[in-house]
Amino acid sequence: MGFRISRIRANRKPPGLRPQHLACVRGAEAISGGESEGAEVGASELRFRPAPVKPGEYLLEVGTAGSVPLLLQCLFYPLALAGGGTLTLRGGTHLPNSPVYHYLATVWLTAVQAYGLSAELRLEQAGFYPQGGGEIGARVAPPAQPPTLVELPARGTLADVGVTSFVAGLPLSIAERQAAAAVAALQRRGIYSHSENRPLKSTLSRGTAVFISAQFENTLAGFSALGERGRPAESVGEDAAGQLGRFMEGAGALDVHLADQILVPAALLAAGLLGETSPGRTLFTTPEVTPHLTTNADVLQRFLPEIRIAVDAEKGQVSVERR
Repeated sequence: MGFRISRIRANRKPPGLRPQHLACVRGAEAISGGESEGAEVGASELRFRPAPVKPGEYLLEVGTAGSVPLLLQCLFYPLALAGGGTLTLRGGTHLPNSPVYHYLATVWLTAVQAYGLSAELRLEQAGFYPQGGGEIGARVAPPAQPPTLVELPARGTLADVGVTSFVAGLPLSIAERQAAAAVAALQRRGIYSHSENRPLKSTLSRGTAVFISAQFENTLAGFSALGERGRPAESVGEDAAGQLGRFMEGAGALDVHLADQILVPAALLAAGLLGETSPGRTLFTTPEVTPHLTTNADVLQRFLPEIRIAVDAEKGQVSVERR
């Protein structure tokens, strides 16, 4: 059964499909043999007619510095449900307004594993804006036995904070400055951390990034910041540290990005698509209910009318279950 999407990114600048979104459409076509109409950069409307997904090996290129992590998140679930496969995805791996590779490989992957889903990820090359040229490899496994219940009402005690500072095609001293600034900014907030400086392999682009992972008693959160021309290295580290600091000021279990992204496996679980489970319910809290989360919840319920996603924005509580 096909579907139509209109007013795509109508309130964004620029509106319409961007290259990374078009790559998701082309990727969905590639793994399924589905067909689309109107799919082009800048389009405000498209139609898509899906077909059965075929397990296998796929090589896909965004073509610009479009987000490879977003493309992976798009293709991961249908490929897993079809029995698994291998993806080689080329484009940007560390971009603004997108999960960076290291968030994907740690925080997001840990979350989906709670639903019996898994993949082996590897970063072959880093790709920064605007040149791109990065590559991610993924071996997607078929679903394992799903849980009956996923409850994450509280994050619990902070157990460990790791700061990793990356550079690609630039002196390692920049990574050292980024990490030192992040560690110092966290310490001023009473958060103690350990740091690591790492070069990233890249042939086409140069860039820097800081990724902070925060392991709590019950959950894992991640925060990242990217360097750019003219931006001091210290500012990058302080930016990432500030994100963790603000998260710690709230009471939510999941960071705002994971709260949005976990809705997909939660909906699949509630709908029984990961295997028959009862009650197949997910409950979590987040410091802020974002428009991304509420939009994602609305879209998922349109495709899976048998599920109910209840969002209490005041309390930051979200539940996903079968009607």
